[in-house]
Amino acid sequence: QVELAESGGGSVQAGGSLRLSCVASENTSRKFCLGWFRQAPGKEREGVAFIYTEDGTTDYADSVKGRFTISRDNAKNTLDLQMNDLNPEDTAMYYCAADPTAGAGHICRARVAIGALPHYGQGTQVTVSS
Repeated sequence: QVELAESGGGSVQAGGSLRLSCVASENTSRKFCLGWFRQAPGKEREGVAFIYTEDGTTDYADSVKGRFTISRDNAKNTLDLQMNDLNPEDTAMYYCAADPTAGAGHICRARVAIGALPHYGQGTQVTVSS
């Protein structure tokens, strides 16, 4: 069981930036599918970004491309999400997730698309005001 804990959420004005961080209970440096998801009130959870740690494959939801950057800090064993140029539509609870069994970047992408990663954190709230 991989335990995950997010931090870094908060309230910002439109155009502002936040950096989310997620620490894992075990080393996720090899062959882990790691992702960030978000869920706004009344909406389904959606995948925002993912990274497959074996080869560094990343991808983003169209709504955040060019504004968000996912990365992994090997020294701290954290998964980070740098969010720039935030807008009110980014308001949501953000969750990090992990899957040690994906095996390849394209499998990671497919599992993120359907929200099929097995381990999730408790979430951190991001609120963007206009």
